[in-house]
Amino acid sequence: MSVDSIIAEIEQLNVLDLVQLTKALQEKWGVSAAPVAAAAGPAAAAPEAAPAAAPVEEQTEFDAVLSEVGPNKINVIKVVRELTGLGLKEAKAVVDEAPKPIKEGVSREEAEKVAEKMAEVGAKVTIK
Repeated sequence: MSVDSIIAEIEQLNVLDLVQLTKALQEKWGVSAAPVAAAAGPAAAAPEAAPAAAPVEEQTEFDAVLSEVGPNKINVIKVVRELTGLGLKEAKAVVDEAPKPIKEGVSREEAEKVAEKMAEVGAKVTIK
């Protein structure tokens, strides 16, 4: 398999799949996609910079992703509309295409509220 064919395959992935791929690769090889700030500095300074980067990676924005719709699809669509302000057609598309983000870049508290609301109607939400 050539590098070009791998790139062609990656280009076909949606954003959610790309995020999952990067996390899986980071866990598999123990690396981080975060840029190293001391890359231009002397080689001896690079190991010292790596531990300093760890606290910066604290997550402040979360995504509430609809992972399972459950048995009450119509009620789930209603709650998605209520939470997002989407129209009926757009909310139905989010539910039909699960796993799909409901809200992106929100605080942990708001993501947890979304998860609670969706759990009330039988849907499952993953906070990433």
